[in-house]
Amino acid sequence: MSATSDKQSTLQYLKDYKPHIEGRQLRVLVYGPAVAGKSSFINSVKSVLEGRICTLALVDNISHDCFTKKIEKENPNTFYPFVFNDIMGLSDRKGVLVEDVKLALMGRVKDDYVFNPEHKLSEGDQYYNTTVNPNDKVHVLVCVIPADTVNQMRDEVIRKIQEIRKAASDLEIPQVAIITKIDKACPDIKEDLKNVYKSVYLKEKMEQLSVNVGILMNCIFPVRNYFEETDLNDEVDSLVLRTLRNIINYGEEFMNHKMSQSEDSDK
Repeated sequence: MSATSDKQSTLQYLKDYKPHIEGRQLRVLVYGPAVAGKSSFINSVKSVLEGRICTLALVDNISHDCFTKKIEKENPNTFYPFVFNDIMGLSDRKGVLVEDVKLALMGRVKDDYVFNPEHKLSEGDQYYNTTVNPNDKVHVLVCVIPADTVNQMRDEVIRKIQEIRKAASDLEIPQVAIITKIDKACPDIKEDLKNVYKSVYLKEKMEQLSVNVGILMNCIFPVRNYFEETDLNDEVDSLVLRTLRNIINYGEEFMNHKMSQSEDSDK
């Protein structure tokens, strides 16, 4: 299968995707250091699905907002059955509080909550979700790290990532990592994006990321986000689509597993 036909096949798969469980919505929580490319990835997903360069999330998301983003389909007022939670970046000083991320994983944070780096969300707050339905909970946790700063991650940021990962593991939530800005980290990739799977340098960065945060190599996906472009690029699209398809598959498997557990407990 050629790269173009493979891209079209994956694109069609994502356009046709529906959770096996009726009425369910797959929720993806995207987190990581500030300016890692979290919002740019969501924008890139929207661009590829719509076939044009789009802006959905705020790209420099260093603000305190939580953005729950739905992506509209070709028919007005119809949306893909997956949403992204794009939260403010982790930091060694300020940034999103780990305790708030843990609450978000459990579906306790309402979509319009403004994250406060000084005070965690508490039960009884108007933005604390007391009644949680399955669509409120996170089904896939995605850590976004820039390839050009993997070796510069501060110990405190790594500790926070590991703590968030531990909370997600306790909830059995599947986890992946996206390594962004690969063209900045590797001149060969900047020259030709097709070199992404040949680059020894990028592989070393991915291995370092795996060691730092404990995510397996086969769960780390290289991505080149759209940022300044005005037109789509097949190679960029293919990386974004491959990553999104894996995220969707992990989330679908998790939802089905949870449903199976629920049915077993009812017997």
